[in-house]
Amino acid sequence: MDLLTLGSSILAFIVAIGVLVTVHEFGHFWVARKLGVKVLRFSVGFGKPLWKKVAGEDQTEYVIAAIPLGGYVKMLDEREGEVDAAEVGRAFNRKSVWRRFAIVAAGPAFNFLFAILAYFLIFISGVDGVKPVIGEVDASGPAYTAGVQQGDVIISVNGIETGTWERARFAMLEEAVDADQLVLRVQGRDLQTYERVIRIDQLQLLRDDEINLMRDLGISPWRPQGPPVIAEVLDDGAAAEAGLQSADRILALDGTPIDDTGLWIEMIRANASNTMTLRVLRDGEEVELEITPRKRTEDGETYGFIGVSTRTEISDADRREMLVTERFGPIASLQQSLERTWRTSWLTLRVLGKLVTGEASVRNLSGPITIAHYAGVSARVGLEPFLGFLAIISISLGILNLLPIPMLDGGHLLYYLIEIFKGSPVSEATEVVGQKIGIVLLFFLMTIAIYNDLLRLAG
Repeated sequence: MDLLTLGSSILAFIVAIGVLVTVHEFGHFWVARKLGVKVLRFSVGFGKPLWKKVAGEDQTEYVIAAIPLGGYVKMLDEREGEVDAAEVGRAFNRKSVWRRFAIVAAGPAFNFLFAILAYFLIFISGVDGVKPVIGEVDASGPAYTAGVQQGDVIISVNGIETGTWERARFAMLEEAVDADQLVLRVQGRDLQTYERVIRIDQLQLLRDDEINLMRDLGISPWRPQGPPVIAEVLDDGAAAEAGLQSADRILALDGTPIDDTGLWIEMIRANASNTMTLRVLRDGEEVELEITPRKRTEDGETYGFIGVSTRTEISDADRREMLVTERFGPIASLQQSLERTWRTSWLTLRVLGKLVTGEASVRNLSGPITIAHYAGVSARVGLEPFLGFLAIISISLGILNLLPIPMLDGGHLLYYLIEIFKGSPVSEATEVVGQKIGIVLLFFLMTIAIYNDLLRLAG
């Protein structure tokens, strides 16, 4: 990763977290104000203030702090200091349990509302995608056994309509979490409609260290035919060492003409530690290089790896045939955004449940490094992917904060539910013990997530 890419990822991460934390804390702030609670401070970030302003009738302090990994809203509360007698009625702790419940729940609720708004803007402006045409089918995979063929167009998955590959992937993933089979309705090359039942009860989808449903099913999306073009060269890799550059068009490898990306990948993987002659087209001139793929071993398989990403330039005919745009009116866009937010939330909850029961690998947890990487990738692609990324992370933040873990909003809501049924607040001693447990749990989860991030970087 070059410095420009790293810088853009960090900037995109800061923007994403800043926006989502502001949305979350504004939920607490807005509802607290509406319910008569005095807000003393609204802070985005922790630590040393970088910017501060005092404004409003209550002289609320608005702060942007140095550590952009969260935020908080400080309200008037007798448990945190003396309160003037004239303002006791505006203290958070003096409000009814239902009002306190609403104030705390507002943070996660605003995260879900933000996701709905982001998806609404995406759907109403139009979603560009690729027609869900199946490319290569692995003869050893369950899709091949079910009769799926190259060139099939996926119409629906378990009854869920799939107009693009993005929709098809999401539908297959959410159905595969609990289902024993995927029922694909496809249109074959003969334009007839078929039903393909793929058995997935033997797949280790969530138990694997990395979720790759397409690989497990043995299918891949259709890809345009043509010589590969280098999109990005990783620092310190075999490609960088050989002198490959972004925008180089691959012409031949060891005398073999390369007219397809699949052949290029196959030859690189099959020649670990073997020095080969590479011919590329650069700025209209042919350039000859020598490249030696490095060995990489994964799941007992050793293969060649050079550290590049490639793209294939699509012809105008293929572009017209394969690219689709889904655009909806205001009502349909709202329906689509509500449905997508609900489906993503429910999928996230089911995966979390399987993490707790041990049915899913904790290696699937991601931390700030992975989030920063995908923030940068989505931001570089365009506004629409970045909005989609923000929606997914906003949903994740909403769900995370609703978990019944002390220190999180969900922990406070649990205390309030106990208070509602018990008729009196949870004791301070219980809250102190809960906070200690919450700190340990959050530290444990963050440690695993960052460890996973570092393993991904190392890989």
